[in-house]
Amino acid sequence: MSAGWQPFLSDRVVALRAPTQVWSGRDGDAGGTAIEGIYHGDTRFLRHVRLEYRAPDGKWQPPEPISVMSRDAATVIFGSLLRGVDDATPDPKVRLERLREVRSGVVTETLRLHSHLDRPLVVLLRVRLTPDFSPLQEVKSGAAPRTDWSATGAGSTVQVRRGQTRIDLVAPTATATVDEPGNEVTLVWQVRCEPRSWTEVTWRAQLVDPALVVLPAGRPVPWSVELPEQIDPRLRMWVHYALSDLDALRLALPIAPHDEFFAAGAPWFFTLFGRDSLWTARMLLPVDATMAASTLRVLARLQGTKDDPESAEQPGKIAHELRAVEFAMPGEGIVLPPLYYGTVDATPLWVCLLVDAASAGMPEDDVRQLLPNLRAALEWIDHAAADGFVEYLDETDHGLSNQGWKDSGDSIQWRDGTLAAGPIALCEVQGYAYEAAAGAAALLDSLGEPGGERLRAWAESLRDRFRDRFWVQTPEGRYPAIALDRDGRGVDTLTSNIGHLLGTGILSPAEEAEVSALLVGPTMSSGFGVRTMSTAAAGYWPLSYHGGSVWAHDSAIIARGMARAGRQSDARVVVEGLLAAAEAFEFRMPELHAGDAATTAPAPAPYPAACRPQAWSAAAAIVCLQIATRR
Repeated sequence: MSAGWQPFLSDRVVALRAPTQVWSGRDGDAGGTAIEGIYHGDTRFLRHVRLEYRAPDGKWQPPEPISVMSRDAATVIFGSLLRGVDDATPDPKVRLERLREVRSGVVTETLRLHSHLDRPLVVLLRVRLTPDFSPLQEVKSGAAPRTDWSATGAGSTVQVRRGQTRIDLVAPTATATVDEPGNEVTLVWQVRCEPRSWTEVTWRAQLVDPALVVLPAGRPVPWSVELPEQIDPRLRMWVHYALSDLDALRLALPIAPHDEFFAAGAPWFFTLFGRDSLWTARMLLPVDATMAASTLRVLARLQGTKDDPESAEQPGKIAHELRAVEFAMPGEGIVLPPLYYGTVDATPLWVCLLVDAASAGMPEDDVRQLLPNLRAALEWIDHAAADGFVEYLDETDHGLSNQGWKDSGDSIQWRDGTLAAGPIALCEVQGYAYEAAAGAAALLDSLGEPGGERLRAWAESLRDRFRDRFWVQTPEGRYPAIALDRDGRGVDTLTSNIGHLLGTGILSPAEEAEVSALLVGPTMSSGFGVRTMSTAAAGYWPLSYHGGSVWAHDSAIIARGMARAGRQSDARVVVEGLLAAAEAFEFRMPELHAGDAATTAPAPAPYPAACRPQAWSAAAAIVCLQIATRR
């Protein structure tokens, strides 16, 4: 990879337990590509991890890989052969298993040597480690890794430091050496294996960063899922791996370690993201309501209280993301403060989740405790819609230019490919706002609280304005525009955004039927999920981040809306496409994949920089489970 290019991820192996992750090649070594290494929080602690053995000629060489298996999100087993110390017969008799286990702040590798030789085997094994301490944002931008660190220690223990961050390396029975002036730490074992036997050695890296703003989950998973006997085996496998990934993505904040939320995803988003964490918890509601309740409380504690253009904070607004330090993207002109509020949809989605969680069994006392936050969020929605619709505009010129879920700079385009000018009022955000107001009205009524009548009137007024202003007619048909631009014109590209309107209540049943039919039509349905943009749009490209690719969570939200709108057959079409994609990606769905048609491609091409696992891509499996098993 060239400097300045974002690393590719699609063919790398990841093991994780938030906020710790290890990226490697299929041989288990790290360092061959730009993403690889051992990370904790927003820092890459180790750039290279290389395993070697010494052959009889005295040369060090890597084992020859033959297998890789993920036992769960945090555990990977790499299988290899040591033919350089084997006998001359055709069958390999010396194997090495490399068991990698990731826990929060700790990475452990167990090297198990198996010998079927009829004589004792003595082998020197060596692990070479290169400390790094590069900020995650520099890795993402393709910047060169850092190398300034110091090390102390003797015997089998070494401590590596850079400022307050440190790595404690422990390798029982190994000899540890540090290559001056701080280039590499080497661990060497002399391993003896008796005839037809096995033996093992271990090493571990304990990673310490006092600046972390997140904590690992402190309790067992709160959900238990029993799958029906008669279920598509692809769905069974997807749900299995998805729940493992969701378990590994759980985090908490130091101010309330008992309240957990889902980190958005690996490798870049191991932290709280308002929109992502809310949608993930919402999609998981059919099997667990506790994560929804705790996510609501976490975000309520960070709810905006003042006007601050630099952070985009406003009273009642729900935060977009939280990091330990300022987040800058070199070359993109984006600089975000540690706590950033630049999202237009997290606030109505917070309200929607509270309404749904209350219906799913969230204790009434817990719901009541959040009523002040609910009212503040509703006031923000009302204020944001002062000109008729909920809209956004970055006021800093270095924040996110687009603040819906499609937050790339080119995501809001006209059919001819030109970009829309802001302020932007996204169609799906109006649907979220309608659902939030109508749902909150019903919730307040059920609790004997005032305000329901005013909210219902506000929602009805929004629905009338939406019907008057958003619908456009193009050669592809009649549908809601993706957005209104600064002049109030409907941006006329057909996109997946309109699918998020289904089931919110802002569309009539006839309008829902029109929208649903378009989304399962040939320009939008790839056969592996719903495309983000129609193939008939000038800006369509199957490998565009938001302009033609397929996102699992996006398609799942659409299928969920179709089911809520009574369009069950359309929902099952979308689910079937996602199952085909899940199988192609070995049931660990990435953030997104290419929008090529299943009629021309036997499997979806990966989007090579897609995060994996991604929380809402994993939670999409639960949506598909509910639709597929609904009678």
